[in-house]
Amino acid sequence: MTSTESPIERWCREHAITEVEALMPDMAGVARGKLMPVAAYCRALGLNLPEALVLQTVTGDFPEDWSAVDPSDRDMVLRADESSIRLVPWAADPTAQVIHDCFHADGTPVATTSRFVLRRVLDLYRDRGWRPVVAPELEFYLVKRNADPDYPLEPPVGRSGQAERGRQSFGIDVLNEYDPLIDDVYDFCEAQEIELGTLSHEAGAAQLEINLSHGDPLDLADQAFLFKRTVREAAMRHGMYATFMAKPMEHEPGSAMHIHQSVVDARTGANVFAGPDGAMTALFRAHVGGLQRYLPAAMSFLAPNVNSYRRITKYLAAPINVQWGVDNRTAGLRVPLGEPAATRVENRVAGADANPYLAIAASLACGYIGMTEGIEPTPAIEGSAYTMPYELPLSLGESLRLLRECAPLVGVLGKRFTAAYGAVKDCELSAFQQVISSWEREFLLRNV
Repeated sequence: MTSTESPIERWCREHAITEVEALMPDMAGVARGKLMPVAAYCRALGLNLPEALVLQTVTGDFPEDWSAVDPSDRDMVLRADESSIRLVPWAADPTAQVIHDCFHADGTPVATTSRFVLRRVLDLYRDRGWRPVVAPELEFYLVKRNADPDYPLEPPVGRSGQAERGRQSFGIDVLNEYDPLIDDVYDFCEAQEIELGTLSHEAGAAQLEINLSHGDPLDLADQAFLFKRTVREAAMRHGMYATFMAKPMEHEPGSAMHIHQSVVDARTGANVFAGPDGAMTALFRAHVGGLQRYLPAAMSFLAPNVNSYRRITKYLAAPINVQWGVDNRTAGLRVPLGEPAATRVENRVAGADANPYLAIAASLACGYIGMTEGIEPTPAIEGSAYTMPYELPLSLGESLRLLRECAPLVGVLGKRFTAAYGAVKDCELSAFQQVISSWEREFLLRNV
């Protein structure tokens, strides 16, 4: 080892790495970047990518409105986050993956990137002497391979040789149908230092949920970003797909990304949501109040696709409003039972299809505004929140309108970023509105 060897160079040498995946998450949370020989990557210790990548839609298109980026499509300089380097455990050759932050040539950060937006929110907490803690829970479906997008998705065949039918919430035997795949997921995650908690079967046919251990929001967003790649790869190795679509199947529950969040004192580590006697503090109430007031305007980050709003349906384990309650799963904001040090609120609104960086940033931003403005929440509900009115927007277009009209949230997340995000989502919405569905052909073709 030489004195000039960087931590990444040393890590790659110690793991006999031959290739490096240089990654950045785009607006949709899709991995973009380059695959490079390790020698070339270590010589550069970074790379350039066009700034227009932040405006790429989930369909691979670009909006007409480029006002949030340089119209010359200049390069971004990508700098490796050394703490993010991990193995790619499914690669044929020893391969590393490194997540990068994006900067302009003058060294200023690219304000329209997902990681920057989350860092921006975390900096606001730090300036107040606070440190957020989060724990995402990700639901997803395993489905039979399907090359025809017009054909409805079906559950895959398990070890028994049969496809799952009906709903088997928390079923152990039906979960064991996918043991070989689950073993790969656990092995791949261990190799990547993705800390998994519990695994359970959810209500839908072949719908699973894995909880990530609680910790630093940026680290957990990285883990969620990598976890999605991991599950998709493991599923393909077993002849099936894994999907994080919010609502992939008719008549089945949608898939969520529940975000447990709390705030601790950065100096003492004490949870500011609970007092010495265990009672909920004024800061806790204000955090919940902020979530209640601003989550509707933040909805496009938690439900970023046209499909996302199919999940927001009564009685199918998804919230329809921003009511809150203690140990109440019908509410959008649930406060789990636990010790005072673990006092937290579970945001149940976000879908599994959300970009984890932006969903966590938006959720924490709403709570932050509540804490700084001293917003008082409504009384905690008793009974079912499904008997109460809808309070969440029910379309992507309505969500984007509410975001643009919400000056406090735009101020926290950044005007340049929200303009870029809105341009991307407007483009995706326009593309969707040009599609004629099979439902329209079936029921309208000869009847209207």
